[in-house]
Amino acid sequence: MNVLIAGGGPTGLTLAIELARRDIDVRVVDKATEFFAGSRGDGLQPRTLEVFEDLGVLDHVLAAGSLPAPIRVHLGGRYVEERWMAPIQEARPDVPYPNSWMLGQSRTEGILRARLAEFGVHVELNTGLTGFEQDADGVTATLSTGEVVRASYLVGADGGRSSVRKALGIAFEGVTDESIRMLLGDVAADLDPAYGYWFATEADPMSGVVMSPLPSEGLFQFGAPLGEEDADPTLETLQAKLDELRAGVRLEKLAWSTVWRPNVRLAERFRVGRVFLAGDAAHVHPPTGGQGLNTGVQDAYNLGWKLADGSPELLDSYETERRAVAARVLGVTTELLHKYVEGSEDAHERGENTRQLDISYRTTEGVLVPGDRAPDAPVKDADGNPVRLFELFRGPHATRLVFGAPAPAEPHAYAVLRPGQTASGTYVVDTEGHAFAAYDASDGTEVLVRPDGYVSSRAERR
Repeated sequence: MNVLIAGGGPTGLTLAIELARRDIDVRVVDKATEFFAGSRGDGLQPRTLEVFEDLGVLDHVLAAGSLPAPIRVHLGGRYVEERWMAPIQEARPDVPYPNSWMLGQSRTEGILRARLAEFGVHVELNTGLTGFEQDADGVTATLSTGEVVRASYLVGADGGRSSVRKALGIAFEGVTDESIRMLLGDVAADLDPAYGYWFATEADPMSGVVMSPLPSEGLFQFGAPLGEEDADPTLETLQAKLDELRAGVRLEKLAWSTVWRPNVRLAERFRVGRVFLAGDAAHVHPPTGGQGLNTGVQDAYNLGWKLADGSPELLDSYETERRAVAARVLGVTTELLHKYVEGSEDAHERGENTRQLDISYRTTEGVLVPGDRAPDAPVKDADGNPVRLFELFRGPHATRLVFGAPAPAEPHAYAVLRPGQTASGTYVVDTEGHAFAAYDASDGTEVLVRPDGYVSSRAERR
């Protein structure tokens, strides 16, 4: 089997890693002539950090990024207070990464590319998808280089203007609001990078300029409402916005910029035959809440193991599961956007619904393998060495946990025992009781965890 992925952003890279580590032949093509260089999706949510741990890139992500910085609020050129977008939470046994992590998108993509290269796979730049046809056995795709490729499956991870989605004739339902525009850019400024900054007037404190530090880059992400005036996103334009607010900040260089418009859309379908959509090709979000990149990464995490398995029922479940999640996340980001536009005082605050830890496939109608996120917990192996449940889950396999009873003699099956309990076969000991508590398990409870870290079945053994 082989898979062709159109698009070398975070979604396409995640999917390629998922497939490559399962020894699936995969190619990633991208029409861009060079890799993206900018911050754009710079907030990684806790669930995405868990995905990255499984993919083997988390240490690099944590080393390159940082926690969200506190925001210093200035009104009319005067410092007023320090605020947080969300309270910093302590790690728990079941949630090891409770906070979002700030890292510019181009840095995240670079880390994912390096991981993909370890499997001998590289993104092929300047190689667009110009057309494709599919039949019962596969997809025949034509590339801009003139090459004709035969693949078992094609995945369009080629962004909001997806040529794959357009070729399939899939409706991209939603709106683009031309009445709202924002200046976004990555800039250097003489400011302390340990903080973010909010500059506004005393008369209109909720409408201003935000500057968020970009870890490891010596830059800040600049964001400001543009209003109805036409303006090029130049350094001079951004500087003028700050000067109007008496910020007293001098910008030194502009590394990336764009004019952003709210584009809130959801594809009518995520699959037609052997062709799938993922990430922005399937759903585009306002930047409020930092959900777009994260939802795309988790699309890929969901789709990868299902493509590798290849069973029709699993492949059908991709659209059912992920389209429902995308619709829900679009609701969250749109609500935050409305608060921002209306000048609500809590427009910049983030709640539990942005961490993506509460995503569940259990309540989605028609789901083949429903489940909630499988929590982490510290345990000890048979030799008394500390280990975590996430370490047992890590890799391209499903994992079976049997609490307080022997596990079946099969790969990746573990008995989870209380201190003093014994069982034949492979086991771990829940010395602190966190595993039993996280899974609300009594003796005899059996849990099967999917390869993407969701509980697909739960039963009491007889």
